[in-house]
Amino acid sequence: MTPKITALAITLNEEENVKRYVQSLSFADEIIFIDSNSTDETVAIAKKMGVQVISRDFDDFSTQRNFAINQSKNDWIVFFDLDEYLTPKLQEEILTAVSSPNDCVAFYIKRNFFFLGKQIKFGGWQSDKAVRLFNKKHCSFNGNLVHESIITSGKKRLMKESVNHYSYKTYKSKLKLYSKLQAESLFIKKKRPNIYHFIIRPSYRFLWQYIFRLGFLDGKEGIVLAYLHAYSVYNRYLQLWKMYRRIE
Repeated sequence: MTPKITALAITLNEEENVKRYVQSLSFADEIIFIDSNSTDETVAIAKKMGVQVISRDFDDFSTQRNFAINQSKNDWIVFFDLDEYLTPKLQEEILTAVSSPNDCVAFYIKRNFFFLGKQIKFGGWQSDKAVRLFNKKHCSFNGNLVHESIITSGKKRLMKESVNHYSYKTYKSKLKLYSKLQAESLFIKKKRPNIYHFIIRPSYRFLWQYIFRLGFLDGKEGIVLAYLHAYSVYNRYLQLWKMYRRIE
């Protein structure tokens, strides 16, 4: 008998992705959205499709995700973003993984990243993966405000199939939020920005992604992504600088 699975997601203004997401998670026994006060039709569409929606102010990613885990009735969790699409083969592999006797409590899933309608194969994306399936008895998120990751007392394994990640429409806003949260984390640690952070760090990020990780092989999309990430690094320290000067 296949163990029951809960699909979790944290949402904010995702009306364009709700239908596709819910359909690709139709194998789950329950679907729960933790919604951060969406102003579009996200909540209405989700409820119409049978999703349980819980409203909660967003504070940081780890807290939001751990709160979501606590709402689940089932031990096995799939935790995908709304801009990630599960293929039928990946759905089948997930069901097989939770049904088969093994000692793994968390599974990495590779992500195929699409940007401006094109699959990005370089710039660091070629090795992109994240834990998206896990057993909540043995796992939780690590408490990082951003770029949170699963900590576990058991074994982790990489799955064969990949999830498709379509992120263009929300990518700039995501990077802006990440910069803000990273700045808050640095502020808590009493890190102070200097000229190195404003010039060297963003420049290195661009070179690392575009040159060293072969982002140039992705054409114009590669240079746009490298620029966006370099600017995100700059913006992180700009936000930190503002915090010290109490500038809104």
